[in-house]
Amino acid sequence: MKVSLAVTAMVVIAFAVPLGLVVKEMARDRAFSNAERRAAGLAPVLAITTDRTELEKAVATTEDGAAGRLAVHVPPAAPDGRALEIGTRRAGTEELTATRTLGRASIAEVPGGYALLQPTALSSGKVAVVELFVPEGEVTNGVATAWLVLAGVGVALIVGSLAVADRLGVRMVRPAQRLARAAHELGEGRLGARVTEEGPPELKSAAVAFNSMADQVVQLLANERELAADLSHRLRTPLTVLRLNAASLGSGPAADQTRAAVEQLEREVDTIIRTAREAKPRTTPRTGPGAGCDAAEVVRERMEFWSALAEDEGRLVRLAGVERPVRIPVARPELVAALDALLGNVFRHTPEGTAFSVDVHNGDDAVIVLVSDAGPGIADPDAALARGNSGTRAGSTGLGLDIVRRMAETTGGDVRLGRSVLGGTEVRVWIGLGGHRADGSGGRRSHRPARRRKAGRR
Repeated sequence: MKVSLAVTAMVVIAFAVPLGLVVKEMARDRAFSNAERRAAGLAPVLAITTDRTELEKAVATTEDGAAGRLAVHVPPAAPDGRALEIGTRRAGTEELTATRTLGRASIAEVPGGYALLQPTALSSGKVAVVELFVPEGEVTNGVATAWLVLAGVGVALIVGSLAVADRLGVRMVRPAQRLARAAHELGEGRLGARVTEEGPPELKSAAVAFNSMADQVVQLLANERELAADLSHRLRTPLTVLRLNAASLGSGPAADQTRAAVEQLEREVDTIIRTAREAKPRTTPRTGPGAGCDAAEVVRERMEFWSALAEDEGRLVRLAGVERPVRIPVARPELVAALDALLGNVFRHTPEGTAFSVDVHNGDDAVIVLVSDAGPGIADPDAALARGNSGTRAGSTGLGLDIVRRMAETTGGDVRLGRSVLGGTEVRVWIGLGGHRADGSGGRRSHRPARRRKAGRR
């Protein structure tokens, strides 16, 4: 802004001052040119006669003569004669003598203006001088108006340049200020800070890069939180076995200490899971080509692990549909985590001796995994899927069914709760085989809202 003001002011001064002087000089030349033309009107009269009466009549008939601004100075005819002067004399003798000697018009400054002295040759060979008074106002006529116009144009140019500079500066400065403010907010931990992608190409490119960087930061933090939550939840599987084994140790200080340590460890793991899951940004498990696995093999492996514990608790276990390979577009670790979450819930939330079963159904476009139990069941399955409050059941983090749901939705599938044929809860996991993500582009959609998080039961 200041630079624009200084440059524009210098340009205006550089042009306005010389132009003002030119206007003044032009007004002066115009005034004296007109005066010369009017003074030359007496030359024919002087060429014919030098009679006083005739000259007085000729002077009186002119506009300048009637106004008292015209005078005629005729030299004496004889050396001892008297000079003839008609009208009011304003110029001095020296100026008149110099004009006769030089033989050209001259200008003499007199009180109130200027006197134009115009030499005129007489028939006698001598030179008469016609004096025409030019008032100061006639010499400067129109100069003040022209200077005011020039000053107004100069001010308008300066104001216009400032307005243009301000608009251009705003277009440059505001995007830069927004970018700096967003960077400051991001540095303070406000991860939702973003910049409007507008302005000059350079700043727009910087805004695009900043927004991309902020998205990457949010994604990386979300990945870390999800990883911490998932890894912590996977600890629940061995903790469940450890807790159940600790319950069979009987009584005694060592047994009580072991059970207390297990309970404390479970509380710590639950705290880690809740803390990590507080972040809103979510990521999805890795799926797609190269990330699939054999669901039948994974189910058999996990059932071998849980069957030993089921035998200790007197639970009847049934497994079906795993005789042949069943390929699904889900990474093996994700399917393992989902199965452990479902089976761990059965052991955690049903009494000892409760039977359960796992069935795998392989269709043309989907694979369905059913985990059923003969426990007390859930009165409102839809509410259990919809609620995200981990405190709805003692010892629950709300993460188990959420892990399963996210795994299924990445394939275009879903998770539903219902009443099983065993009389308890049935969790049906629909895994799409088309590899579509749960964004409406393909696969089955859940009957519940897509944004629901954290099942309350498991």
